[in-house]
Amino acid sequence: MSKPQKQIHLAAHFPGVNNTTVWSDPRAGSHIEFSSFAHFARTAERAKFDFLFLAEGLRLREQGGQIYDLDVVGRPDTFTILAALAAVTDRIGLTGTINSTFNEPYEVARQFASLDHLSDGRSAWNVVTSWDAFTGENFRRGGFLPQEERYARAKEFLATAHELFDSWQGDEIIADQSTGTFLSDAKAGAFVHEGRQFDIHGRFNVPRSPQGRPVIFQAGDSDEGREFAASSADAIFSRYATLDAGQAFYTDVKSRLAKYGRRADQLLILPAASFVLADTDAEAAQLAQHVRRQQVSGATALKHLEFVWNRDLSGYDPEGPLPDIDPDLGESHIARGRAQVRMYRDPLATAREWRELAEANNWSIRDLVIETGNRQNFVGSPATVARTINDYVQADAADGFILVPHITPSGLDEFADKVVPLLQEQGVFRTEYEGATLRDHLGLAHPDTTGAQRAAS
Repeated sequence: MSKPQKQIHLAAHFPGVNNTTVWSDPRAGSHIEFSSFAHFARTAERAKFDFLFLAEGLRLREQGGQIYDLDVVGRPDTFTILAALAAVTDRIGLTGTINSTFNEPYEVARQFASLDHLSDGRSAWNVVTSWDAFTGENFRRGGFLPQEERYARAKEFLATAHELFDSWQGDEIIADQSTGTFLSDAKAGAFVHEGRQFDIHGRFNVPRSPQGRPVIFQAGDSDEGREFAASSADAIFSRYATLDAGQAFYTDVKSRLAKYGRRADQLLILPAASFVLADTDAEAAQLAQHVRRQQVSGATALKHLEFVWNRDLSGYDPEGPLPDIDPDLGESHIARGRAQVRMYRDPLATAREWRELAEANNWSIRDLVIETGNRQNFVGSPATVARTINDYVQADAADGFILVPHITPSGLDEFADKVVPLLQEQGVFRTEYEGATLRDHLGLAHPDTTGAQRAAS
């Protein structure tokens, strides 16, 4: 008996200005004006995507003590954008990244419950932690927590938020005008949480929302992050968008669910993926090379090299050879707040490897950064991209993909118009929304109203 075809989940990420987006392209629009977010969300909804996703940066990145103006990720507040989008869309899910290190459970739970009401059940929370003291300087606590403490706080943060969501069962408001009775339960919203991270008690002042709780996303790739997702998340973002790496990640994370009493279909795995489309595969490959050179200018290449060298390399020619000096291993780093710094745990070994690659291939600094950096995941004609996406999902390398276009806000338009119809023809992607909430779109059950089902312990 043949295996039934899986239905593909698709979402869209509105990226900040970085070396994925090409903000200098004439087609690129604002990352601040609401019209950009509205266009992007409406395109995703027109294509029947599951949700729109917003990342969040809590501090502007710096390099050499100056704002990194090649990659300015500042944008309006996530909740403000999503609340505004709820008013101009009807079905698309609204997912926001909110930090558990520098916020409080009551505040965040109240905001997500409110968003779920405003959107009629379309809210989702990407639970993240903060890893660096640089970001912490913007907050009263300052500093940062070690990795194991960050996840301990995040798990208790999420568990506490669920207690707040579940402090209302959903049937307390009767609003009987004839008797003047508004609530059937005078204890509605009462909560008590005593724990290592949080010790709070009181009344949660937002009644139970349409989904009961927002959908929970998680993005950690460490062993702790994978366990957190297996125990607590409805979906996990993944950076593994190639077939082999995707299958390995998929198998590992799904295998962790049983210990938490969960089934494989209760956690979706959704890698981020970029794409380049053209009429033919050859034209798309050529366009992809052009886009990569747009994404990595000479100045960007030098800045990227500084992540490893931890030195000011502005005097080097990006079209010339790599520096012959070694990286500076000092504790302070020239690129504060950059997650990439953590990727290069042995700068001397990385520099040695890159020099060997550059010499063997006659690469300049810019060539090296282009060739070793992130590439577009799906490149080809619409038919090729549709077929590849479906192949990956059916091969259990993913349950779907979060698409990241290199042009915003219009970069999703071509995918919506040319690739989505092909997936619909294959019967692996919806032609209409079948439910009203994001949980419906993702095939996830709504939590019971008794609060018995906890997503974290």
